[in-house]
Amino acid sequence: MPKIDIDAIAPSNGTGYPAPFDQPVKGRWWRRLAPAGGLTEMDASHVVMKPGAWSSQRHWHDDEDELLVMLSGEAVLVEDDGRTVLRPGDVCAWPKGVANGHHLINESDADCVFVAIGAGNRDGSGAYSDIDMKFEGDGYFHKDGTPYPTDGIR
Repeated sequence: MPKIDIDAIAPSNGTGYPAPFDQPVKGRWWRRLAPAGGLTEMDASHVVMKPGAWSSQRHWHDDEDELLVMLSGEAVLVEDDGRTVLRPGDVCAWPKGVANGHHLINESDADCVFVAIGAGNRDGSGAYSDIDMKFEGDGYFHKDGTPYPTDGIR
């Protein structure tokens, strides 16, 4: 049956971000949908962000398209050009290779929920707009190429 039982997937708030960059995402809980559905050509996650949580550090991908669909609650999208409030039914897309750093912040007093989808080279590269960090494969590096110690979760 193609219907995925989201509640049967264990939630995680794990991150490979090195300290102190891991702190803002502690209230982000995700469940990987693609593996549960047997999908191999894309990533998809069901994400719940607690009040005050960030979805990620502000980033962009060289090799992966991203799509986000807001399901419930409210979050603020922060990009290079400013801030946009997202509500249920809103959809955002970021093409690979466009260096427009983006992330969501839950500035409300309630959980927000969205589905994030990625397609392309999942082991690709990209960078973080506001901090001295870039990613490549499973690793995090300073922008000069010096590696950060991480557990490899991305």
